[in-house]
Amino acid sequence: MNCLFCKIVNGEEKSRKIYEDDYVIAILDVYPTVDGHTLIIPKKHYKDFKELDDQIILHMTKVAHKLCDTLMEKLNVKSFTFAVNYGERQAIKHFHLHLLPNYGKNKGKKDPAEIFKLFQ
Repeated sequence: MNCLFCKIVNGEEKSRKIYEDDYVIAILDVYPTVDGHTLIIPKKHYKDFKELDDQIILHMTKVAHKLCDTLMEKLNVKSFTFAVNYGERQAIKHFHLHLLPNYGKNKGKKDPAEIFKLFQ
């Protein structure tokens, strides 16, 4: 399979992984919309949300809950947006959940490597 996220899950491509368990990984987006833009990616390949089973979406939601607390603390933000793209808007055809910290008017634009250091 020539899926970028599958390659990241399998360790064939580099990523800035901030979380991993048996079912998902969470990485900092290479092209972040905002500082701390995080992707939660199932390890099993699901093309889009219509292919997901109830267990994996529930698990991803629990991981998002946990990561939100951590990201809010480390990035000093007070709110988040959760986003899922579908159809043409979905650039990589492997389901993933976006966690987007909300900075209000002060978005900032730090180097993703600087953000990653907060998790090491």
